[in-house]
Amino acid sequence: MHGARSGPRIDPGAVRRVLRDAGLRARHDLSQNFLADVDVLESILVEAQPAPGSRIVEIGPGLGILTAALLDAGATVTAVELDRQLAALLRARFAEAGTLRLVEGDALDEDLNNLLAPPYDVVANLPYHITSPILHALLGRTPRPARLVLMVQREVAERIAAPPGRMSYLSVFVQYHAKARIARLVPPGAFEPEPAVESAVLVLEPYPEDDRLPDAAAEDELWRLIQAAFRERRKMLHNVLVRQLSLPAETIERALAAASIASDRRPQTLAVGEWLALAEALGDVGPDRRGRTRDRPRGPRRHTPDAEPK
Repeated sequence: MHGARSGPRIDPGAVRRVLRDAGLRARHDLSQNFLADVDVLESILVEAQPAPGSRIVEIGPGLGILTAALLDAGATVTAVELDRQLAALLRARFAEAGTLRLVEGDALDEDLNNLLAPPYDVVANLPYHITSPILHALLGRTPRPARLVLMVQREVAERIAAPPGRMSYLSVFVQYHAKARIARLVPPGAFEPEPAVESAVLVLEPYPEDDRLPDAAAEDELWRLIQAAFRERRKMLHNVLVRQLSLPAETIERALAAASIASDRRPQTLAVGEWLALAEALGDVGPDRRGRTRDRPRGPRRHTPDAEPK
């Protein structure tokens, strides 16, 4: 990965000097922790496989360390940066880079799926407080990325890639849309300033469009069912659904039997395929006990993963 080696030295001291020379400091309110480890950078590039002609969306480019490596590999990069001062620094640094398009704004407000013509990839050191809504935006809409290589909080990466037995709403949502794996763990010392948590490089490979449910209404039924169940993920599934859905107990019993799911299973033990079978067996679940119907807003939501039903 020559792109990682051809730029300036990357270490915490070098990051501090760049910030000092530009009159900047990391902003805690924007979760700014800048990558400062060349080995981690190379790991990201190995997973992302940037090449001449590839199109990449980068969210939160920061000081442009990852951006420079992607450009050096020949990729066309569209980078979304919220911080005005960092955006100015990036414009100056990459003034002659004809393959970089800088979008100054909030990634949560951008139509991320249509910034580039497909196929495109997403490669980003994500601000951790927006991980969940960004994943909902990128995976819950089309055209979806061909691949996502993301630096995220370790706890969130492990939740996303969790096997049945440790599943959460976020696990099911992501694994319904994509194959998920953790490429490597990243210690706090790989960043400047050091975050209070460990991180991980998460790789997502979305499934083909025809692997999904046939329409938005069917997906809404699925997510309403799963959200209701995960409000009590450690309780028996039959009892949870009776409490959370406006359906007779007999209907839920028949659906569980039709889907070959024991009624005493816990929501966290079900794989994506079992949720699909249960949703098909139940059909229209109707509004849940909180009054949620299929007419809910679609798109990114401004919350952390902890705001999801677990």
